[in-house]
Order: sequence, then C-alpha cells, then structure tokens
Amino acid sequence: MKTFKDNAGHDWHLSLNIGTAMLVKDRLDIDLLQPEKGDPPLITQLGTDEYLLAQVISLLLESQFEAQNVDASQIYQFFDGPTFARAHEAFYEELIDFFQSRGRSDRAMTVQKQKKLIMASVKAAETKVDGINVDEVVEKTMQKVDADLQKLLEA
Repeated sequence: MKTFKDNAGHDWHLSLNIGTAMLVKDRLDIDLLQPEKGDPPLITQLGTDEYLLAQVISLLLESQFEAQNVDASQIYQFFDGPTFARAHEAFYEELIDFFQSRGRSDRAMTVQKQKKLIMASVKAAETKVDGINVDEVVEKTMQKVDADLQKLLEA
C-alpha cells in the first residue's frame, strides 16, 4: 500500500489487489493486471492520458471517500500538479509491488520501464524546446508574412 497527501492535507492510501483491479475493470473496462496489453499498451496509456489515470486512481481510492468526507466529484479538486505527481508515483510503485509480490517480475519491469520512458521523453522534449531559437522562428515567420503580403499586393 502506497500513501500520498493531497493539497487539502488528506492522506490517501493506494492499494492494488484483486478487488480493486476488478472494480477498475468493471467500471472503466481497464485490466490493470495486464499492463502490457493494448495498442498502445495500457501502461503507456496510463502514463500519457492524465484524465484516464485520474479516473483509475480515483477508483482505487473510492473506499476512502466517506472516511475523508469527500465524494467522487470533489476528489479531483484536491489533485493539483504536485499531488497528481505524487499519486502517479504511488500508483506505479503499487503496481510494481503487486506484480513483484505475485512473482510477475515481467510485469513489474514493464511498469519500471514505462517510468524510465516517461522521464527520458520529458528530458528529450525539454532539450528540443530549449533548442528553439525564438528570434530565428519569429524572423522566418515574418519573412513568410511579408512574402505572402507582397503576393497579395501584386495580385
């Protein structure tokens, strides 16, 4: 069981077990016990679709709503950027622990690789964006605008 705190100070406990996996499967038609399945694989979908991941995490926390005096519509209000990052990390760690504990190191490795892929992708995107020469882009854009305007004036 992994724990994280939201922006309102609530402690949340993420727990993946057969019951919570079945709840997610019944409600969202997502099989958390087969993260490598799909195109793209489920673990990739969860890593790139934050709305989908938020729905999954919310379902995993659902049994705690009453104790926290929260309902399903309120839970997302407590998930700002830093909270969602903590929840995402807790979710991955819970998946890894679940698969390792039942002898499915292949699936645990799938989750670990997805974490590394996300980090590498973010780093690559940062490098690419950092390499953009804003002045050059503006100059090229203005040259094209000028050329298009000149064509209009000559027509």
